[in-house]
Amino acid sequence: MLTFLTATANLPFTVALGVMLILLLIEIVSLGFGVAASGLFDSMLPDVDGHGLHVGDGGGSELAGAQLAERCMQWLHIGRVPMLILIATLLTGFGLCGLALQWIAAHLTGALLPAWIAAPVSVFPALFFVHVVGDLIARALPQDETDAVSSDSFVGRSATIVLGTARVGAAAQAWLRDEHGKRHYVMVEPRHDGDAFEAGDRVRLVARDGARFRAEHDGG
Repeated sequence: MLTFLTATANLPFTVALGVMLILLLIEIVSLGFGVAASGLFDSMLPDVDGHGLHVGDGGGSELAGAQLAERCMQWLHIGRVPMLILIATLLTGFGLCGLALQWIAAHLTGALLPAWIAAPVSVFPALFFVHVVGDLIARALPQDETDAVSSDSFVGRSATIVLGTARVGAAAQAWLRDEHGKRHYVMVEPRHDGDAFEAGDRVRLVARDGARFRAEHDGG
């Protein structure tokens, strides 16, 4: 077994599992001091929402890209589970799936797959592993207030443009937090002709217009 684990073709997977064990040890030790390393790690990260990305004014393709990115983050439970835990889960899935693949290859062909083949192949089941295990973890974690809120209550709140450039007639996606701290994504247009909001700009929602919101630059 040790020979199998330390084989050159298996190094990406054994290293991944080793890093996961180190992260687990750090989390356990930090809890002993009354501070969760996963929570501390999340506090040092910006909100994972595409903030700061700029893809230009791409119209429908830009919006489709933003929606795809949002769905991917939701599928991986980013924002629902601490990032450090998601990283450890990904490393675990990658390591276990890779070793399982190599074990099957060794028993079927008598040889291990080259690492440059086995590693990329193992990424896909590892992501599915994150999806499944992340959902279980998210359900087990204490949940924030989940009271439903009306979209009308977003008026008056500050939001951050996520992707693209918002102009009158060409909305861009923005995110905000409601009164319970829950994140929401909305489509935003400037209130005044000639105004434009770039990715990363802070705006204040001043009116709702159907499925979109009118906004002004947030001077506060």
